Amino acid sequence: MLHPQARALLDLMVEKGIPPTHTLAPPEARAMYRERRSFTQPEPPHCLVRELGMPGPAGPIALRLYRPAASEPSAVLPALVYYHGGGWVIGDLDTHDTLCRELANGSGCAVVSVDYRLAPEHRFPAAVDDAIAALRWVHDHAAQLQVDPARVAVGGDSAGGNLAAVVAIAAREAGGPALAFQLLIYPATDMRRTAPSHRTNGQGYLLTSDSIAYYHDHYIADAAQDLDWRASPLLHENLQGLPPAFVLTAGYDPLHDEGLQYAQRLTAAGNRAALVCFERQIHGFALMGRVIDEANVAVQLCAATLRQALRPGA
Repeated sequence: MLHPQARALLDLMVEKGIPPTHTLAPPEARAMYRERRSFTQPEPPHCLVRELGMPGPAGPIALRLYRPAASEPSAVLPALVYYHGGGWVIGDLDTHDTLCRELANGSGCAVVSVDYRLAPEHRFPAAVDDAIAALRWVHDHAAQLQVDPARVAVGGDSAGGNLAAVVAIAAREAGGPALAFQLLIYPATDMRRTAPSHRTNGQGYLLTSDSIAYYHDHYIADAAQDLDWRASPLLHENLQGLPPAFVLTAGYDPLHDEGLQYAQRLTAAGNRAALVCFERQIHGFALMGRVIDEANVAVQLCAATLRQALRPGA
């Protein structure tokens, strides 16, 4: 059963003639994604925010640091390095500003949002390289950021969930930085796009098969790259020794099965991994708290899980 609020949103988008993402050039798609947030996202809560920058593999990377509104200025906090969603093509620090504020206030953690390079101007693995570099930079500058390097997590939604999962594997492969947790919100984990949910949920639920192909083809230059674990973390042959994970999925999401399969493989490999599915929801719903009540529940759940996972001594 699709949630009535999700159904109403989908119907309204049809009524208003909102063009599907795959029909737009990337600059237009980015602009529309930014504009649409005012209709679906809650008002941004008060938070302590700083704009930062770091040197990246191919030039400067913008970061945005959030500290909970109630935190003491001198407090050393756990940290979440966050990668926004948007199919590696759209999205930025502003499209996910409200979510990052909510996660910071709800978890008591600092959140560092990463403005990684987007495709098609910068194809795979540019986003991965930036994401890994951002984690290392946060860890190396923990004292300056007033965060605890022993309590650092990675997280993201959709394409950002893909990047978070990849960064967690890359950190293990490199022998560090050690991560305490990974928050994966309806992550893309398999670029082959062959899971059954791609067929059952591929039309009519906002994220369509056409839009997924649009994102994929802008990001991936060669189909052989689909098999690279840096694009498809589900395909890594060894998922042992990874940080505890919380995987959130949506029942009417083409990516539903990829999240389920990744959580299953994490657990089978001996990791702690919890999976929660919002059965009545669509892809992207966690950012839609103005129009979908369950979005606020999902964000509160993510924040509470973060708080618990990154508490001292966890």
